Amino acid sequence: MSDGADTSEAVAEGAGDKPARPQGGGRRRQWEDEARDALHIMPLSAIPLETPGLQHARLIKNVRLQTVVEMFHDVQTGSGQVSPRHLTAYFESYKEEVERDLVKIEKIAAASSFDVYTSRIELRRMNIDVNSVESLTLSDRKKEELTNYMRVFTRPLVEYVYGSEDMQVQDVKDIIGMFSNPNRDEALRNLRMMADRLDIELGEIPQFLEEYGDIFLSLAYFKKCLDDIVPEIQRFLSWMAEIRSSTEVKRDARQMRMLDEISRDLTDISTSITGRFESFDNRSKDFWRDINAETFHSIRELIASHHVTIGGVLCGLAVKMDLWKARFARGGGGPNRRMEFVKSEILPGLSHIKSLEQSARSASA
Repeated sequence: MSDGADTSEAVAEGAGDKPARPQGGGRRRQWEDEARDALHIMPLSAIPLETPGLQHARLIKNVRLQTVVEMFHDVQTGSGQVSPRHLTAYFESYKEEVERDLVKIEKIAAASSFDVYTSRIELRRMNIDVNSVESLTLSDRKKEELTNYMRVFTRPLVEYVYGSEDMQVQDVKDIIGMFSNPNRDEALRNLRMMADRLDIELGEIPQFLEEYGDIFLSLAYFKKCLDDIVPEIQRFLSWMAEIRSSTEVKRDARQMRMLDEISRDLTDISTSITGRFESFDNRSKDFWRDINAETFHSIRELIASHHVTIGGVLCGLAVKMDLWKARFARGGGGPNRRMEFVKSEILPGLSHIKSLEQSARSASA
């Protein structure tokens, strides 16, 4: 994760018209999967662009939640970042192509998150076909990682049809396979009943399951992100609170007030977004208590309508906590160094995260 510095000049001087990429199939696949699964990265290969070489770069959110174009990323050389407005200087041989590409890039750059679900929404608004773009789906590794999260949503489905949860289900494909050829008369009867309640034909059940799986895979993905981030926020708040013991900070009422506000904002944001997920869980339980087309469409629209704000909030929190862990891997740091980090890296953009969460909360009220 970059610390947010704009390195456009350094990149422009050294790299020419061809951005560096990871070498070797394994490293390239790892590079691609990282982008697909991240909240803060979107490969520019997902957008139809004219500029040669630019499709190998990617958009990222830095710690100030600004969007930059990452031309290369390497353990030795770090992250080579270019502000979108500087791309014309970088690709001097393709100025006209870059100008046209910038219209698309700047539109998607305004998104609050680059997770695959938010990216699909934003690209559809630009009339870009997203259905066949592999980089706009989670990697197989991430889907496998989410198996336990998905069981929360697959268990009631299996119980409804088979009357038992003792079925070996890894993902939605397993469910579709089971339901395409149910092995018990009772299961077939339950499937027919489900089709009637959903007002669809029995043969459309696999399509319904695909849609069900997609909706709740997105929820599982965001829930896993939340579960990873919240403990880090708690650790950060404890680390930040230790600054208060500094005599110098105690004497500065303005700094004390800033620490209070940051602590309150991070706590409020975490509490609010956690409450949203609890609401989604309750709505999904309601659906299985009273299966019908209206309740399914309602929960589908509810979850989809929250993709952008959930992605934006989690993305903002993630990039800040990632940088904190990178800068202070072993904790520690003197009061002045900690205070400078809080002021320069945590505070900028925090109000944007807060307003995103408040807007979602108000819309749900």
